Amino acid sequence: MNFLAHLLLSGPPTTPDYADIVVGNFAAEAVRGRAAVLAYPEAVQRGIRLHRFIDSFTDAHPVVRRTTARLRAAGLGKWAGVVSDVGFDHLLARDFAGFHYDAAEPLPAFAQRMYALLHARRAELPPRLQHMLQYMRQGDWLTGYAHPEGLRNALLGLSRRVPQAEVLATGAAAFLAELPAYEADFREFWPELRVGAEKILFV
Repeated sequence: MNFLAHLLLSGPPTTPDYADIVVGNFAAEAVRGRAAVLAYPEAVQRGIRLHRFIDSFTDAHPVVRRTTARLRAAGLGKWAGVVSDVGFDHLLARDFAGFHYDAAEPLPAFAQRMYALLHARRAELPPRLQHMLQYMRQGDWLTGYAHPEGLRNALLGLSRRVPQAEVLATGAAAFLAELPAYEADFREFWPELRVGAEKILFV
């Protein structure tokens, strides 16, 4: 899953050590190796473990494998999983109230709350993510995912930054061309992912 899903799956704000879990869940994108994990306080490590659970659960899930198989057939090859992750964030953002713990908090308010929390704790993030957070906040990436143009921009940006990933520029068109099928996949998959994440959070 991509940034929006990871942040939302950090739980409701009433979750014990919530801010630490958000920081760890976000930081995990660039934390490599046991020593790097252990350098963080235990509560932040829980966020890192949550991030890794979300990724492994997603990659192994049969519904997601169905999604990525369809995207591979559409020409995305080994990048199908990336398109699936970003595409699912698009679906999550588009119908955010239906997936959020708090239906009364709209996506723009959630996004600003996340930017503020992460900015306040930015010194704890790996340098690469500190730099990226600045652009994420300025461009309001989390809210932008709700729109097809945001999906296109996210994948186009990755196609330019990641070596040999030029095909990602076609990813939004492939995802949007079969949107009802991917929406059905996501609606089947998300509740199971959320239950799994909550088991990590509330053990």
